[in-house]
Amino acid sequence: MARKIRVGVAGFAHMHVNNVLAIFGRHPRVELVAGADTVPAVPERRKGPYTRQWNLEHALKDLGLPKRYDDYREMLAKERLDLVICCSENARHPEVVEECARAGAGVCVEKPMATGLSQALAMARTAQVAGIPLFVNWPMAWNPAAREAKARVDAGEIGRVLMITTRIGHTGPLGAGARHEGVSEEAAPLTPDELGAVWWHRLADGGGASLDFCCYGAMIARWFLGQAAVSAVGMRANLNSPWGDADDNGAMIVRFPSAMARFEASWTTADHGVGGGPVVYGTEGALVMDESDGKVSLTLCKGGKRKAVPLKPLPRGRHDVAHEAVYHLETKEPLHPTLDMPVNLDAIAMVDAGLHSAGSGKAEAVDSACWRVG
Repeated sequence: MARKIRVGVAGFAHMHVNNVLAIFGRHPRVELVAGADTVPAVPERRKGPYTRQWNLEHALKDLGLPKRYDDYREMLAKERLDLVICCSENARHPEVVEECARAGAGVCVEKPMATGLSQALAMARTAQVAGIPLFVNWPMAWNPAAREAKARVDAGEIGRVLMITTRIGHTGPLGAGARHEGVSEEAAPLTPDELGAVWWHRLADGGGASLDFCCYGAMIARWFLGQAAVSAVGMRANLNSPWGDADDNGAMIVRFPSAMARFEASWTTADHGVGGGPVVYGTEGALVMDESDGKVSLTLCKGGKRKAVPLKPLPRGRHDVAHEAVYHLETKEPLHPTLDMPVNLDAIAMVDAGLHSAGSGKAEAVDSACWRVG
């Protein structure tokens, strides 16, 4: 009988831990071992759905996590782990990867990979030197519509791609009525004072809405186009979240050698008037992906006609992040491109340029070649 893959958790700040941990817990080859949170720069002032204390207690009570530690470093020292799920605040990702590398444990880090290119490079180099697997989980990677859109782009069904757009938004990670995949409970609204202590709204800890959501567009554009970006223009603002210093809205326009892309991000979207995409525009048509009312659809627009595209199930055995991780650890076969370093370093490079542009007020070059050297 094949041995179990021993999995731990470092960081319960990002509420995606609820979904990711549940997926790993359902895998028959995975043994959930233990978890520990990182220490926040500012303690949260109230426990409610999707706050870090709530996420940890939910994991212990409902998701099958058998043990907690007060310090994830102690967990790494005392437990033999094959893989660590990192759902810390974004700024702590490099720290967690470094500690896991010392312990010889691989890391599945939740998107975005890091708060900037330099941090992402440090993570990638640490993992490479230590010889541990490091990959980034994107909820979009497990979306059949995204996979089908990519296949049709590669087949040339809409001609040469010229433009890709995405808009992702809600009322904020802990905003009124917040509800996240894998958890049915609705968050009770936090007061402004309570929101001010949450890491999401602290720019140094989380990076703001622009990082949180523009990273999706960057990953999709890099994956679909198969090119590194050239330059980016960005703008970000705090329009309706005075309790924090992080932006709650942002946008980026990115230039590729043969195409352009636009990413929009919002933590102030009460209702969606149109689908957020991605929408892929080519010389001969367009592909429109939409997710509403819990349903995902893909529409092909060509020759003045629109038709729904049938979606295929993802490959069995590689259909979610846990199965992909176990498959990679056992076979050493390459990861799906969206999880692997080439796509993720290029994606964070363009977001990094967009964020710098928001500060400088001018277009910034995308430094996507630096990590390829050596």
